[in-house]
Amino acid sequence: MADDLNNTPPRADFDVVIVGAGWSGMYMLHQCRQLGLSAHILEAGPSVGGTWYWNRYPGLRCDVESVQYSFSFDAALQQEWTWTERYATQPEILEYANHVAQRFDLLRDISFDSKVSAARFDDRAGIWNIETRQGRKVSGRFVVMATGCLTVPKDVIIPGMGDFKGEVYHTARWPKTPVDFSGKRVGVIGTGSSGIQAIPLIAEQAEHLYVFQRTPSYSLPAKNRELTPDYVAEVKRNYETLRNEARAHLVGIPAPTYAASVFDVSDEERREIYASKYDNGLPFALMVSFGDLLMDEKANKTAQEYLAERIREKVEDPEIAEQLIPKEQFVGTRRLCLDTNYYETFNRPNVTLKNIAKKPIDQITETGVRMGDELVEVDCLVFATGYDAMTGPLLAFEIEGKGGIKLKDAWAEGPKSLLGLMVSGFPNLFTITGPGSPSVLSNMFCSIEQHVEWVSRLLGHLQQQKLTRVEAKPEAQENWVAHVNEVANSTLFPRGNTWYMGANVPGKPRVFMPYLGVGPYRQICDEVEKDGYRGFAIS
Repeated sequence: MADDLNNTPPRADFDVVIVGAGWSGMYMLHQCRQLGLSAHILEAGPSVGGTWYWNRYPGLRCDVESVQYSFSFDAALQQEWTWTERYATQPEILEYANHVAQRFDLLRDISFDSKVSAARFDDRAGIWNIETRQGRKVSGRFVVMATGCLTVPKDVIIPGMGDFKGEVYHTARWPKTPVDFSGKRVGVIGTGSSGIQAIPLIAEQAEHLYVFQRTPSYSLPAKNRELTPDYVAEVKRNYETLRNEARAHLVGIPAPTYAASVFDVSDEERREIYASKYDNGLPFALMVSFGDLLMDEKANKTAQEYLAERIREKVEDPEIAEQLIPKEQFVGTRRLCLDTNYYETFNRPNVTLKNIAKKPIDQITETGVRMGDELVEVDCLVFATGYDAMTGPLLAFEIEGKGGIKLKDAWAEGPKSLLGLMVSGFPNLFTITGPGSPSVLSNMFCSIEQHVEWVSRLLGHLQQQKLTRVEAKPEAQENWVAHVNEVANSTLFPRGNTWYMGANVPGKPRVFMPYLGVGPYRQICDEVEKDGYRGFAIS
């Protein structure tokens, strides 16, 4: 244990306690070891992998190309690991997570099946005391919340939920053993990313599939394929360049912006650009193809019209097609999805679309779903209803800072942080990819590595200077929140009724939670560091 971080009795069990063994938790543990700090991970599940352990629903794939969705901090790791598909499946991603854990010998410092129930700061001792639901108590000088952004399933609140006598599944907590829907009537509630990926495969098995849609999503064909040895070799030869481009890019994925405005090119050129992204399954690239696409309503309208046209091409019934087209939604302000034959699935005779925006669900009964005077009888219900995003994982248990202030109270009107990394009143507690950082508006690996490395350098600075405490200054936090809002308000994002805004969770404050701009954000963080960690109180 590093003595210079433990000079105030009582001694903590560890220099750093990390909550969560997903990508950020594993990398944070590795970085702590490089600093000579004792660190330990508390993980709620029985395995590493975070959301990629819990999620295993049919059709699940990442929406970032696998060669980009991986760690870049170790050149040898990049060269030795070979992805097999363009958009990796959950089993392959989980295999990669276990490979990383074993390669860096991380498992010896991880306690699995250890779900944190509370974290309280002892101001006098300068120690965080952490409790798990299993009754374990652990203390640390520093706590790193590596709990992820999409790990807490949204509560499903529909009258009669407990009355249904059939099988019930949630895409965020899918069983390990495969589910066979053959010969069964299935109802899928939700058409976000998980629903869009699962629906085509469920339709292939089910006797009949009812899709209950409230809000349609824009989705691009994934165009998934096996990766050829030549392609993989080319990527590995150019990894350094690709990674540097990603770190400087708006969304953390190399993709060109063709013009400042969609109106700087002809209609024909614009359609060709949209087609190149659509036909090649590149959702992030489509979002940034023009500088004003996410900024200007008229510019965004051109993308809406193009995507609507492509949906109409695929769906044979014009009435169904119109219901699948988002009518009052800006392209990109709700996460663009990737699919394999999603729209074509509605051409199947055993698939029925139920529009619950027009005819809401009144209740779940013993035998199905009641919508007004109609009862849709099903044998199985699948809830693809998403997550309590970003703040949910941090508010899932009690976090108490100085003077007993609770995080849920500090965030009662919406999350506030400095750089998405620390919250005023909560010393020595770091939030990796927290609200106020690019996180879900980026390639998560790119953002996770930047956060972990920044926090690691700060911990190294404290070691070197024999300092023990750091926290966000209130004024600096307010200034950062104002800046995040200023950036968001220059875009169309706040006008979207999405989980980016917390709009999918009843009662959740409507606040745009991410920060738009991986490259600009990285520059700001670097400047703060060079300026002696401006905005942070260090003592």
